Amino acid sequence: MEEISTDAAPPSIGPFSQGIRDGNRIYVSGQGPVDPESGEIVGDTIEEQTERTLANVDAVLRAADRSLDDVVKATVFVQDMDDYDAINDVYADHVSTPYPARSAVEVADLPIDIGVEIEVVASAREEE
Repeated sequence: MEEISTDAAPPSIGPFSQGIRDGNRIYVSGQGPVDPESGEIVGDTIEEQTERTLANVDAVLRAADRSLDDVVKATVFVQDMDDYDAINDVYADHVSTPYPARSAVEVADLPIDIGVEIEVVASAREEE
């Protein structure tokens, strides 16, 4: 295993890595809408929060020389399932076909006061 770390995404708020490369897979820990420089939550709307969240996921992937185009599985944690369509609209602008497999789960709470958190698994294998 190899740790993936970048200042372009918020630091972990617990005993876990921003990302891990294990063989041909990259595992990115849940990211939220936090500005990596200020540590402040970004966005008054769920769309703005989703944009920042995906930028943070992408930053971790780029630290591993990958991008959102390499995502094979995503898990979206949302505090209010009424935000699902708005999150989908932003998400669709950032992922490419074939779309990653995905789960979306409504949660009662997240570690900080945010509306969305996203974790992903990406391929680390070079295209042949």
